[in-house]
Amino acid sequence: MLHNQRRIGLTGGIATGKSTVARLLEENFGLAVLDADRYAKDALAPGTAATQAVIRRYGQNVLMACVAPSTSGATPNNANVIDRQALGQLVFADPVERRWLEHLVHPLVRQRFEQELAALAEAPAVVLMIPLLFEAGFEPLCSEIWLVDCDAAEQQARLMARDGRSAAESRARIEAQWPLERKRALADVVIDNRNGAEGLAAQLARAVSGLKAS
Repeated sequence: MLHNQRRIGLTGGIATGKSTVARLLEENFGLAVLDADRYAKDALAPGTAATQAVIRRYGQNVLMACVAPSTSGATPNNANVIDRQALGQLVFADPVERRWLEHLVHPLVRQRFEQELAALAEAPAVVLMIPLLFEAGFEPLCSEIWLVDCDAAEQQARLMARDGRSAAESRARIEAQWPLERKRALADVVIDNRNGAEGLAAQLARAVSGLKAS
């Protein structure tokens, strides 16, 4: 698909530093950032059709514990709120369930991207932050793809520190995505985040100007 604007698909593995790069692109270069994770959360907001489908499939096990109703009889604020941690534990333990959830949510995320891109049609460049860009087939939305990269051991250590997960849980989350080496071969630009924030600004400046980061 051809675009009149730069549509930068920003991807990487879990805990490789995508959010840090997106923030720098927004703050330092003034680029609008569209976030797939945010749209996925919106798709599973209380009362949506997707949330009702999740509840029908998994029942009360994936709902937040509800507080008691108020004396006025009002519905508790957290009624029918998906417990994302419980849902994540369930689907990451079973590839069949993970695929079911992805097939439910990914089309809704794509639809939201298309709506937001239409609203930003006059912007010269837009960043689409999509963790599962390759896995979900979102490449046609992008004019170029940037991969935030780091070593596998560093990726696992960051995930354990960030989310407080065990080594086994972290490996399961990482292995649910394509390996970084597979993504590197498909990316137009590779952003090296092995040294954290150091050196990111220079790499991003080169990439924004149209040169590949080394």
